[in-house]
Amino acid sequence: MNLNQNLQTITSRSVWNTIAAFLLFFFFALNANAQMLEPVKWTSKIEKKGNNAVLIFDGTIEKDWHMYSQFTPDGGPLALEITFKNQKGNYELIGKAKEGKTRTAFNDVFGVDETFFEGKAHIEQEIKIINPNVKTVDVDFDFQVCKEVCINSSKKFSITVPSTFKIDEVPVVTEAKADETKVTGIAVDTIKKEEAEQPKAEKTVDTAKEEIPAPAPARSLWSIFFIAFLSGFAALLTPCVFPMIPMTVSFFTKQSKSRAKGIRNAIIYGLSIIAIYVILGLIVTKIFGADALNALSTDVWFNLIFFVILIIFATSFLGAFEIMLPNSWANKADQQADRGGIIGILFMALALAIVSFSCTGPIVGTLLVEAASNGGIAPVVGMLGFSSALALPFMLFAMFPGWLNSLPKSGGWLNTVKVVLGFLELALAFKFLSNADLVLQLHFLEREVFIAIWIAIFGALTLYLFGKITLPHDSPTHHISVGRLYLGLLTFVFTMYLIPGLWGAPLKLISAFPPPPQYSESPFGVGGSGHGAVSTEAGKGLPEGAELGPHGIMVFHDYEDGLAYAKQINKPIMLDFTGYACVNCRKMENNVWSEPAILPILKNDVVLISLYVDDKRELPKEEQFVTEAGDKIITVGDKWTDFMISKYKTNTQPLYVITDLEGKNMNTSKPTISYVSADEYLHWLKEGIGNFK
Repeated sequence: MNLNQNLQTITSRSVWNTIAAFLLFFFFALNANAQMLEPVKWTSKIEKKGNNAVLIFDGTIEKDWHMYSQFTPDGGPLALEITFKNQKGNYELIGKAKEGKTRTAFNDVFGVDETFFEGKAHIEQEIKIINPNVKTVDVDFDFQVCKEVCINSSKKFSITVPSTFKIDEVPVVTEAKADETKVTGIAVDTIKKEEAEQPKAEKTVDTAKEEIPAPAPARSLWSIFFIAFLSGFAALLTPCVFPMIPMTVSFFTKQSKSRAKGIRNAIIYGLSIIAIYVILGLIVTKIFGADALNALSTDVWFNLIFFVILIIFATSFLGAFEIMLPNSWANKADQQADRGGIIGILFMALALAIVSFSCTGPIVGTLLVEAASNGGIAPVVGMLGFSSALALPFMLFAMFPGWLNSLPKSGGWLNTVKVVLGFLELALAFKFLSNADLVLQLHFLEREVFIAIWIAIFGALTLYLFGKITLPHDSPTHHISVGRLYLGLLTFVFTMYLIPGLWGAPLKLISAFPPPPQYSESPFGVGGSGHGAVSTEAGKGLPEGAELGPHGIMVFHDYEDGLAYAKQINKPIMLDFTGYACVNCRKMENNVWSEPAILPILKNDVVLISLYVDDKRELPKEEQFVTEAGDKIITVGDKWTDFMISKYKTNTQPLYVITDLEGKNMNTSKPTISYVSADEYLHWLKEGIGNFK
């Protein structure tokens, strides 16, 4: 009753309806705009550096988001691309753009080590001005930002070069004046909201001079340390090192005047071993540089060279020849060791490193290569882990000499350890060859071939451990030890585990090593068996424009083709806005679409149209156009991005929409859905399909 009385005070009911409709429209407009995400805010400036200039770009990244570095390797998420639009005749680039601190972590979806910024992105590019009349430096950034969804953004910078920018002047700092943002690929980077915040951002640029902090790759470094520590322990059990433990400990205990002094000398000896290998890691980092190491890890020649090196190391471990440093080095180290004192102990440690090189060299080389792919101080951390495991027994046995009696005697088992390491080196070598093949897209070493090679290697290792194969330095044996039997059984089980990978099994235990499933002769398994049977319609012959997608689901990649087929069979459409480099898109496909309750629905109850917003293929000239906002639609990805933003007012991926044959949304509670759990996705699917029926 009160409501009716209040309404009566309004002179015109039509006026009230008009206001209500306006408010409702305003609410939905706000809601639509809220979906346009802009996780990175950029500022830029130019500074004088001697005769040159330095362009500085700083990005502030929202919490929980991360932006991929220009050093993220091919085959993974989209790396940052920097394009200098007006470089020719105006300025020269001095080296490659340098980045602030980044984090590197393994991506189990793409099978690569991805490098990314968190919190802050800092990029510098040194240039040399060659045209005194140049007024601006125009730079384009194309980058990907991800959280639960991914966004591809582009940022245009137009940085003013002062007319008085000369060598003999006081260093000048000037701000970018004509920065503008454009939707490219999947996203809008910065819109009018940034312009409102510009005064605050400019103040920050003037005052902020310190290096941008970023989280250190703690997990990655701990992982490197742990693997290196295990490798050092393995090296300890080789015939070059193990026999030296009792010899060295006995030397310290006999030559020392007291037990305490013997313990002290042994500790100094162990620390000297650690120092030698850590210095080696520092030298490698210093020579190549942290960024260069990371960039080299994706270089074709780098991977090919280390493939050859690891093959040589493996061949040496298997007994074909010995890799040794010059004898003169060991002799000189021994002579210096006779001097006594701390200097003498240091040279004793150096002599150990030289004499044992034939066993430790291949392991150290492999560790340095693996650590190099992480960049930063990873080589130092790797050498710290390796040398700690190598030095620890010498110190412990010096403290407790009685433990020496519990050590197993030297014998043929030491060579067995060396041979096992040789097989492991051989298997790892093909990882580097695979990296080169992936970058060049030669398809010589596809997933099935790689797995077949590993089956052969670990199958041969199994036969060796069971005594069916003998190698040059093996001692004659009439039986195998229990430990060797267990290790043989383990490698046999692992070999059997690899075999289904030839028919499309995911092999999650080794996902970091073989090429990804799509880089294979049969991306869906032999006969489609790797991802389940094909749908009913697909089994009768694929319609025009369709192909088999993830898990054997029939999929269209053109909207018009998919719409025509949906009308023909009268089924709802599921639009899948995705990207080739979208991590969470792959996770949804692998973990949610594969669910037994969901997969049959996607195969039989909807027409799937997957539109790749990062598809760089150029549209035919007659299909290219300019949007009302002035954006040029040139590529296939641009077309689907414009469709997604104009129709659904969002710029994120993955994005899923169920529509009828007229393009109307079928879900009322959530018209669109993104990266969600399997249960939520299933409920959303059933609601949309139910409303269509």
